[in-house]
Amino acid sequence: MFVDQVSIYVKAGDGGNGIVAFRREKYVPMGGPAGGDGGRGGDVVFQVDEGLNTLMDFRYNRHFKAKRGENGMSKNKHGKDAEPLIVPVPPGTTVLDEETNEPIADLTEHGQKAVIARGGRGGRGNVKFASPRDPAPNIAENGEPGEELQVKVELKVIADVGLVGFPSVGKSTLLSVVSAAKPKIADYHFTTLAPNLGVVETKDHRTFVMADLPGLIEGAHEGVGLGHQFLRHVERTRVLIHVIDMSGLEGRDPFADYKQINAELKAYDETLIERPQIIAANKMDMPGAEDNLAVFKEQIGDDVPIYPISGMTRKGVNELLYATADLLERIPKQKPIEESSEEKVIYRHKEKETPFEVTRDVDGALLVTGDKIERLFKMTDFTREEAVRRFARQMRTMGVDSALREKGATDGDTVRILGYEFEFID
Repeated sequence: MFVDQVSIYVKAGDGGNGIVAFRREKYVPMGGPAGGDGGRGGDVVFQVDEGLNTLMDFRYNRHFKAKRGENGMSKNKHGKDAEPLIVPVPPGTTVLDEETNEPIADLTEHGQKAVIARGGRGGRGNVKFASPRDPAPNIAENGEPGEELQVKVELKVIADVGLVGFPSVGKSTLLSVVSAAKPKIADYHFTTLAPNLGVVETKDHRTFVMADLPGLIEGAHEGVGLGHQFLRHVERTRVLIHVIDMSGLEGRDPFADYKQINAELKAYDETLIERPQIIAANKMDMPGAEDNLAVFKEQIGDDVPIYPISGMTRKGVNELLYATADLLERIPKQKPIEESSEEKVIYRHKEKETPFEVTRDVDGALLVTGDKIERLFKMTDFTREEAVRRFARQMRTMGVDSALREKGATDGDTVRILGYEFEFID
């Protein structure tokens, strides 16, 4: 089975907690605060491993969670940062945010890395809160929560040449005779359910990667048959070899097939129709194939190169491979859409974060939600009175108190944040 699209959950590590500690050294009066900061949580990093060629591993493990940072320590010692969680993926992997469908990374080269979810920063220890007004603060932060998201991982086969055509026109047979690939070959439609790759070497020692892709049918661009699963893999090929059955044994018209396949490619992505295309007129060893080829040439004209071949007898195959290698030499290799995250930064527009929103819950309680207020809540140590007072000041500064009053909050009303309840006091 070829797994080429999966949905997985990733969670970066939370930051370690800062701590409250004080120096208690003999002969050192007024030791002061000595609580260290927490370490940073681990990132979730996808890294290309050229030894992989499917997303099969994600079928059995769809949850990836990095470790949290170490808590701060006394004597102003910083907690250890967590190591990133490295997730190996095959070349040609694209990662998208499932909620927004925005691309996060496009991984094409061996060793290339991309941070998918960033770890939270460590909470600050009480040393960081010391001031002339409060030289010995009894307050520290919890670590910042790490990013978590559901991502869609897609694999697009990276090949120089893609074989396209209707089912059972001989694509798998052609790949099997020109490379060491051993695709399943049988006398029925949709024998090929997943892309097969093979390295082709011409007799003059030029090499390229050829992909035998699942057969197209009418309506493929709308997902009919193998539809989008096939077309996703066509996108990155540099040259298309359009294999057409010239025997007509199944009652098909070669020219109608040619037009239909190109119509499906264009409907999916208009740039595909501009991709260099070579026609392999296959099954020329069958009766009637020569007559059908003559009619086909009249219908199509002289603009598209046509190479009569027989996958079974291998007649004409070498000429096809030479022409393909010549064409590849004239076409520059596609550059990856996104380089290594260490070398290139892509800036994406993000909507301004809404700090909070106040609504009424079903039981009449006032519900406060929002990424910023929830992050501050999680980073507050509610076991310490100073930290609670600080959180109250932060809410007041953000305008939460005013928003609650506008919603009709009065003394004694219940205010709920992340399932925790507070009493509103005006």
